[in-house]
Amino acid sequence: MPAFEYSALNAQGKTEKGVLEGDSTRQISQQLKAKSLVPLEISVINRRKSNRSNNLPVLKRGISIPQLAILTRQLATMIRSGSPVESALTAVIQQTNKPRVKTILMAIRSRVREGYSLASALDEFPHIFPDLYRATVASGEQAGKLDFVLGRMADHVEHSQALRSKIMLAMVYPVVLTFVALLVTVVLLTYVVPKVIQVFEDIDQTLPGITLFLIALSDFLRNFGLYIAIFMTLAAFIFNILLRTESFRYSWHSFILTVPGVSHLVKGMNTAIFARTFSILAGSGVNALEAMKISAGVMGNLKMKKAVLDASERVREGAAISPALEKSKCFPPMTIYLIASGESSGNLVDMLEHAANSQEKEFETITSTIMGLFEPLLIVVMGAVVLFIVVAILLPIFQLNQLVGA
Repeated sequence: MPAFEYSALNAQGKTEKGVLEGDSTRQISQQLKAKSLVPLEISVINRRKSNRSNNLPVLKRGISIPQLAILTRQLATMIRSGSPVESALTAVIQQTNKPRVKTILMAIRSRVREGYSLASALDEFPHIFPDLYRATVASGEQAGKLDFVLGRMADHVEHSQALRSKIMLAMVYPVVLTFVALLVTVVLLTYVVPKVIQVFEDIDQTLPGITLFLIALSDFLRNFGLYIAIFMTLAAFIFNILLRTESFRYSWHSFILTVPGVSHLVKGMNTAIFARTFSILAGSGVNALEAMKISAGVMGNLKMKKAVLDASERVREGAAISPALEKSKCFPPMTIYLIASGESSGNLVDMLEHAANSQEKEFETITSTIMGLFEPLLIVVMGAVVLFIVVAILLPIFQLNQLVGA
């Protein structure tokens, strides 16, 4: 029985929206009239067309990652208790108070009632349930371990959200702090300094070199500051447009991997994402080749993504996973060693998870260290800037006092 979205007028003349199940729009209309509602629009919930995103953090149209984690956890709990998939979906629908989530779950339940598997029903919403999610669910259904697989997927979604939050916090704080510092400096040079410098304009006195430099810098920012801001804005806009082209984005990602310091963080973060995703898929029964391809899709760096895809082709030809990945020189040696150890011992899933934990802990340690050093360093830099301005202003005053005293 398909699900329909509707909008209708109630007795007070207000618009209500919701989801109902029925065989046709006529039946939905009759249900609405039975509730004293005047139908305005009724539409069947069909397959949503969108770019097929493999990255869990990129969710479209209303379902957040925490919401996805909650409904996944609820489904796992219900199925683990022995409930059929349809009953589990019904229970989750009754528990959720999010209209968007309820709409999607009712559409999924309708497909399940028609005889489709849960994974096939999830295929209707690739923008909500990415390849990693659907492939894991499909493997869980085939192996009869759907509750276990959903539990692991809920852990993964929650972990992805926590990791993403840490990355965002690590990026936002220094950016805001740097912006404020630059803003204060610009205000001092373009507004405060010119007011003070006017004192020396009518005095026939040779100004110190540091003061002349400050005046020149202030005049430059006042005359060309707006043009510089416009140029930087245009440059950022053009750069953002170029990043939408795969060739430029690949070149940029390749360049990032050559920058000292930055490359270590990028490699570590992408390696952690790859290893954890591969671990979940392999532990759910997905074959190694398919797991590698899906894991490549969740990686943000295009060069590392291509390295995994190239490695999957070498594995298809009979190569082991660890040497196939090592050939790209994109992955940390410790990760390659752990994967090799897992292959030789038959414990690949645990070794992949260990590799992911290791890279994530290293990333957190490095970012914490950088954050710990950044704030005092910025304070020192700002102090040096203010000291430079104060000295440049006070030196002429000292010289003037000496001339008056003489």
